[in-house]
Amino acid sequence: MTPNFTLLCDFYELTMAQGYFNEGKKDTVSYFDVFFRKVPDGGGFAIFAGLEQVIDYIKNLHFSEEDLAFLRSKGMFSEEFLDYLKHFRFTGDIWAVPEGTPIFPKEPVMIIRGNAIEAQLIETFVLLSFNHQSLIATKANRIVRASEGRAVMEFGSRRAQGTAGAIMGARAAYIGGCSATACTLTDRLYGVPAVGTMAHSWVQMFDSEYEAFAAYCRTYPDSVTLLVDTYNVTKSGIPNAIRAFNEILAPMGKRPVGIRLDSGDITYLSKKARKMLDEAGYPDCKIVVSNSLDEFIIKDLLRQGARIDSFGVGERLITAKSDPVFGGVYKLCAVENESGSIIPKIKISENVGKITNPHFKKVYRLYEEGKAIADLLCVHDEVIDESQPLEIFDPEHIWKRRVLTDFTARELLVPIFAQGECVYETPDIKTLQNDCRSEVDSLWDEVRRFENPHTYYVDLSQKLWDIKQELLRCGGVWKHD
Repeated sequence: MTPNFTLLCDFYELTMAQGYFNEGKKDTVSYFDVFFRKVPDGGGFAIFAGLEQVIDYIKNLHFSEEDLAFLRSKGMFSEEFLDYLKHFRFTGDIWAVPEGTPIFPKEPVMIIRGNAIEAQLIETFVLLSFNHQSLIATKANRIVRASEGRAVMEFGSRRAQGTAGAIMGARAAYIGGCSATACTLTDRLYGVPAVGTMAHSWVQMFDSEYEAFAAYCRTYPDSVTLLVDTYNVTKSGIPNAIRAFNEILAPMGKRPVGIRLDSGDITYLSKKARKMLDEAGYPDCKIVVSNSLDEFIIKDLLRQGARIDSFGVGERLITAKSDPVFGGVYKLCAVENESGSIIPKIKISENVGKITNPHFKKVYRLYEEGKAIADLLCVHDEVIDESQPLEIFDPEHIWKRRVLTDFTARELLVPIFAQGECVYETPDIKTLQNDCRSEVDSLWDEVRRFENPHTYYVDLSQKLWDIKQELLRCGGVWKHD
């Protein structure tokens, strides 16, 4: 059963909701953008994830009798408002980019349209799901790209920040490109393949390292990967592994899958291991490595000529240790007046980076020769005609302009909920991973590089830019009917 996370909200969302209720604003149609301001690790792009959990949350959004009793105990909410919550359900609209899509700062990745109470109430859960999973998917994608085609397995459950961090982190890591997870529950819930062999304790449990290896070969003859660094990799671990392969697997007609290194000088040990295994007649035996890896260590290992076939990455992936805050935000961008006209709203700040883009919007991704070149934020009623030249410009340095003539345009935001009903079918997790891979491949190499990536342009249409400038001139107050 889907848990009821309705009270997983900031308390001010409830106090504001009662205020809207008392002031006659509960039915005011509002538009909120979900976006982020900075790519983690100084990267060129992020990966959107967490939408499936938002969908499940919205479908199950309701106040139980226990929820209402708790709110009543706070002594702050009227019985009229609590009765309103008793019959509450989400009736609005949501648009979002599909999971696995590369995303960029300051563009809406979700848009929520609903009455003031329902649109405000879901803020916390939407952000926590988006922020956490997008952070981990982005980190996983960096690590996978650093591995240069070698498999990366997510091994971080025991170092994750809580149960949701482990379960949803493993899901997000798979979307970002990891091949498997150590988290069994994520396999059960989401179909991410769970893998694992042995810990050092298995080897220590037996009277000798060889006996431990032999027992494992007898138990799992079709999937043998032995952890060879419990005592000494080159003097005992690999020799005992080879002996177990020869004496236990070979008589069965079986071949080992691999060995795993979890400590020491990985580059040196992997080279020695490869030589020893090849000389023993096991060139097909893979070498798996783990031990506090990330994209930078992996790139260094490969640059040094390490003989590695796959990586197990734990704490630095599941916690995004190098840059652990994604920073997604949820901002009001428009409301509807009594006649149904959309009134743009803007947040103005002395910190220029916190000034928002107003209005109900759509987002186009523009392509030339199959490569994404820019995203264009437009007012919701604008339509791009690919048969006509399109001028785009940098919204901060407006003299930087370019006219596109041979291009294609794709709307990024797709309908998720319409009038409270889910109209979107979530793809299976393998499809999300494949989509992520192809979408990342559509970016230029300059955007994908780890150090000093090219800044991908997120532009405003001329119409949207003009609206934003007028709001800035007028102190944020829209003076048109």
